[in-house]
Amino acid sequence: MDPLIVVFGFGVGVLVGMTGVGGGSIMTPLLILVFGVKPVLAIGTDLGYAAITKTLGGWRHLRSKAVDIPLALWMAAGSIPGALGGVAVLEAFDIDEDVLLLMVAFAVLLTGLMTIGRALLRPPEDERHSINMKQPRTRIRAVLLGIAVGIVLGMTSAGSGALIAVGLIVLFRMNPRRVVGTDVFHAAILLWAAAIAHLVSGNVDFGLMGNLLVGSLPGVWLGSSLADRVPQSFLRKLLGGVLIAAGIALVAKAGFF
Repeated sequence: MDPLIVVFGFGVGVLVGMTGVGGGSIMTPLLILVFGVKPVLAIGTDLGYAAITKTLGGWRHLRSKAVDIPLALWMAAGSIPGALGGVAVLEAFDIDEDVLLLMVAFAVLLTGLMTIGRALLRPPEDERHSINMKQPRTRIRAVLLGIAVGIVLGMTSAGSGALIAVGLIVLFRMNPRRVVGTDVFHAAILLWAAAIAHLVSGNVDFGLMGNLLVGSLPGVWLGSSLADRVPQSFLRKLLGGVLIAAGIALVAKAGFF
């Protein structure tokens, strides 16, 4: 057991539980930059550990009635095939490691910007507690949002939290508590699909994943309990800054400056 990996897993788990953001966006860069894991193995292993972590977080939010289940399922109808398509692209093309690093960097930078943007977004005056999914237009928006996020996640492991969260605010005007709960619950479904696809492709290090889980499971349990007690705006701005820094570091590692 590697104590440092366990500590990192705990910290990321707390962030995921509190904000719904930070799983793949933080852990994949850490595995690549700090522990020297190959990008494709870091992506697959991160997705496997994050699937289990967010399942626990999703269950906690579901118990607290903070999940819009119909909306989450309609998003999953798009995100699961999107993620499988992203993994298929990685397997079908022999992507250069530096190019893959740039792809991860782009996804992490985008996630960082979206995380800060989410913190700066003012809650809409007509916030919704739940979304009426009977309208075809609403279903289409949910599926398209899911497809876009699924492709990014399948190829880079980043973005499932921040990108979905911003979509829930901008497209559906959902209130903050339901945003976090629905986001984490949907991410758990999506991550299992992407993780299984990477597992089949041989991109998961089970020993590394086990170390991460030892820290992340108690971390996400604690974070979910603290979700309503921590100043979310400040935390998301800080997290966004960390993600942007990690993205820049990945670009530098790829040798582009």
